[in-house]
Amino acid sequence: MSFDQRFSPGDVLVFQLESGFGLLRFLGVDENGQDPAWHVTAYADLFPDVELAEAAAANPQRLSVACPLLSMTTRAFESTQMASILNVELTDTEMEPLEAWRRDPERSVSDRSVRLLLGLR
Repeated sequence: MSFDQRFSPGDVLVFQLESGFGLLRFLGVDENGQDPAWHVTAYADLFPDVELAEAAAANPQRLSVACPLLSMTTRAFESTQMASILNVELTDTEMEPLEAWRRDPERSVSDRSVRLLLGLR
């Protein structure tokens, strides 16, 4: 199964760090020829276990946003194992950074993983 079939816009994704768990919000994927651009919002909040991460994910508007938009290559996106824990409808405000990226003729796509982009290990 490909990533675009596994994740839907609005999915809250959990990923494991050495000392706990972090959360991302899947915004979407843009096909741009050879390599799609994968878009997520990254949260600053970290959790000691998945259960606490799941409880917090139910209200993503209460989470602290570390980066409203990370746009990555497929290789960078797939380098971090993550799982969808629930889907919460995206608001217009949450989609604004992605819409601005789409309008920007000089938009960039990183080949660095979520962990590297956030300075996490």
